[in-house]
Amino acid sequence: MHEKEIVLPRKLVNELLHNAQLSEHLEVCGFISKNKTGQYTCHPVQNIAETPSKRFLMAPEEQISVMKEIRDKDEEVFAIYHSHPTAPARPSISDTEMPSHPEAYYLIISLNTKGVLEMRCFKLLHDENIVEITLRMVEE
Repeated sequence: MHEKEIVLPRKLVNELLHNAQLSEHLEVCGFISKNKTGQYTCHPVQNIAETPSKRFLMAPEEQISVMKEIRDKDEEVFAIYHSHPTAPARPSISDTEMPSHPEAYYLIISLNTKGVLEMRCFKLLHDENIVEITLRMVEE
């Protein structure tokens, strides 16, 4: 069974939205880790896709080093995030074909919202179903 809602601190949400805005024509991507006390850390990873404006592919060396850092700090991968510069904040076909981390949430940020940033959360299930998870933001 999976969560119906996740709660993220406003500071983390602001960091993700800011990262997406810094590269508004390219999909940004990375990991979010969570430690035992519930603190989150954002780990941006370079997008090396051939068409980085339409899809993301994490740089393998960076991905490996981030995963090692998360393990070394005894944290867990909480989510994988990426942005959609011109598409809505929902998984594209190529997103669902990505190698999956079944334990992770998928956060998608859309910049295609006329000045209002949108971020939605999904879980890719083993049977290839995609379930949207309610996102709530809290002050820390």
